[in-house]
Amino acid sequence: MADGSRANSKDTLGGDAVAMTTPSNAPPDAVVTSPAGTIQPHPAFPSRIVAPRDVHVYLPPGYEREISRRFPVLYLQDGQNVFETGDMGAGWRVNETADALIEAGRIEPFIVVAVSNTKARRDEYTPTAIEWKVANGPISKGGGKANLYGRFLIEELKPFIDRTYRTRPDAASTAIGGASLGGLVSVWLALQLPNVFGSVLAVSPTVWWDNSVLLMKIAALPGPAPVRIWVDIGTLEGENAVSGARGLRDALAAKGWKRGSDFEYVEQEGGRHDEVSWGSRVPGMLTFLYGTPPKP
Repeated sequence: MADGSRANSKDTLGGDAVAMTTPSNAPPDAVVTSPAGTIQPHPAFPSRIVAPRDVHVYLPPGYEREISRRFPVLYLQDGQNVFETGDMGAGWRVNETADALIEAGRIEPFIVVAVSNTKARRDEYTPTAIEWKVANGPISKGGGKANLYGRFLIEELKPFIDRTYRTRPDAASTAIGGASLGGLVSVWLALQLPNVFGSVLAVSPTVWWDNSVLLMKIAALPGPAPVRIWVDIGTLEGENAVSGARGLRDALAAKGWKRGSDFEYVEQEGGRHDEVSWGSRVPGMLTFLYGTPPKP
């Protein structure tokens, strides 16, 4: 990214930097083939802003054949669980679901950038710092580095993806999403940067963080941002989680988002706070983002 763009991003999000380990334009490793699309690994993707992390890129069926075509992009957090079983449980199998829906003509082809988390997950995925006391223990403090993580996405990762793959880089073609804290940070960054991210998947989002600071942010907006938002929750995720998701739904509606066009809300009966439940909702998420009109 040009120096001017980098400076503008810092003005918006702020934060400190860490050392880069390897060149960000290093060639990707070998391709791993999924049933129809392909998955391109970029291990230990370097950064001057945050710690290195693995990134995997799903390229849809037809990417290699349609050499003049450009594709929308979905950035997903907790990337080690997006495609296969990861260290946090069963995978979402987004690639397999995307392959099937694309083959059936139900969605347009798109690229997925799965961004793995690190040991700093809680800090990077939360917009504010909070304190809490462990039972019979000291007071701890953490969180508050979402804007720093956002700088990594928009200053380093997205420019690399846009120059390496045939993307449509505009905001209307760029979505961000995640589950739990990953859903929280995705909504937060999209509201901060609607000129970068035009759609969000807020899957079982941690709305309760810091006394529901996300809802306060939405209430303070002058009107609905130009961002389409998917919100979902499982009914077995706990009272706080369900009430938080409903609160997000109501806050969006109160601010002027229109359900069915600007945002969608889904409660999954029996859904739990786990990858199996989230994976089962992927067809609806992808149809919301990339659905094609039914053929006559």
